[in-house]
Amino acid sequence: MRTKTLKKNKINVVTLGCSKNVYDSEVLMGQLKANNKEVVHEQEGNVVVINTCGFIANAKEESVNTILEFVQKKKEGLVDKVFVTGCLSERYKPDLQKEIPDVDQYFGTTELPGLLKALGADYKHELIGERLTTTPKNYAYLKIAEGCDRPCSFCAIPIMRGKHKSTPMEDLVIEAEKLAASGVKELILIAQDLTYYGLDLYKKRNLAALLEKLVAVSGIEWIRLHYAFPTGFPMDVLDLMKKEPKICNYIDIPLQHIADPILKSMRRGTTKTKTTKLLKDFRAAVPGMAIRTTLIVGYPGETQEDFETLRDWVQEMRFERLGCFTYSHEENTHAYKLEDDVPQEVKMERANAIMEIQSHISWELNQQKVGQEFSVIIDRKEGGYYVGRTEFDSPDVDNEVLINAAQGYLRTGEFFTVKITGAEDFDLYAEVVK
Repeated sequence: MRTKTLKKNKINVVTLGCSKNVYDSEVLMGQLKANNKEVVHEQEGNVVVINTCGFIANAKEESVNTILEFVQKKKEGLVDKVFVTGCLSERYKPDLQKEIPDVDQYFGTTELPGLLKALGADYKHELIGERLTTTPKNYAYLKIAEGCDRPCSFCAIPIMRGKHKSTPMEDLVIEAEKLAASGVKELILIAQDLTYYGLDLYKKRNLAALLEKLVAVSGIEWIRLHYAFPTGFPMDVLDLMKKEPKICNYIDIPLQHIADPILKSMRRGTTKTKTTKLLKDFRAAVPGMAIRTTLIVGYPGETQEDFETLRDWVQEMRFERLGCFTYSHEENTHAYKLEDDVPQEVKMERANAIMEIQSHISWELNQQKVGQEFSVIIDRKEGGYYVGRTEFDSPDVDNEVLINAAQGYLRTGEFFTVKITGAEDFDLYAEVVK
């Protein structure tokens, strides 16, 4: 049996899943640092905290495999303790405790104080906006709300995250000011549904009012909107986007499908006609804006006709950014009682067909940018290139602008004006103008 040493613990936080999990890990790390704990993110440590994802099958599998990997390291004496938190733990804690008992303790998404206690730390309520950011220094996620009140049939998020709960504006402004003071120039606003912001606290959709306060924060130059719901979208946000240069002409609005029978079964509260009009209204209100969406294919009962409706609509709408996922049959969701009747190979064929269309659209749209000038922010240097983004691109999921490093030194986190010299499906090549 390995003899425990008296050395100080180093806590390694491992993050899986979406940007909301990244944010939660950063808050956990900020709390640990305030308790004078040595904490690292996805590096070597003798105490491991795994922040899991439990959204769909692939994410759950990755989370379970990661837990098993660190449990094995614990058995080999390479780590002393393994703790598990996040969505998978919230959703399946009894099953996990039974199947993987060698984990020291499991915690749900709302049990941060308990997790801290297990790590020998106290939860400090006074830490508003104190985080250890894990993203490049120039951008950070700002989670403006937790949970979701939407009834979408396929989604397990309300099971794992609870009902919608907005964060007060004054707290978000304090957090934004602290991020700006640390060098952050781009805020990426996230929530399960941005458009619901404020309904619980202020009795109205108050995203535009929040944005007006955030654009006043000195040092913040870009504000980007992620995860808006199409039903009940507050159009005053678009008016503000058009006149306020700090708000990127970009929105991430997951639409999931467009065939009316599928939208009805998904409980999306909208129709093809309404959604198409909404997108046309977006583009009329903010000409040139980039719209990102995500789609689900292979939902129970999706016929070939339903898929063709979706496929043709994607061709027609020419989204600037698009991702496509195969349906995952999730326990305790409304759709789980439906028969998962689309074979996996058909799901994959349909997803690939959508992404093939999008690849062509993206290529065509990118060709139009050749010769134009854009302001880009430099995220990193990779190989022989500096890698940047325009206001129309979010980190990790969208186009990147590649600038030959041989042209000269570019400071990470700074803005430069570049001219696009070439374009591929999802990459742009550029040279610095100034």
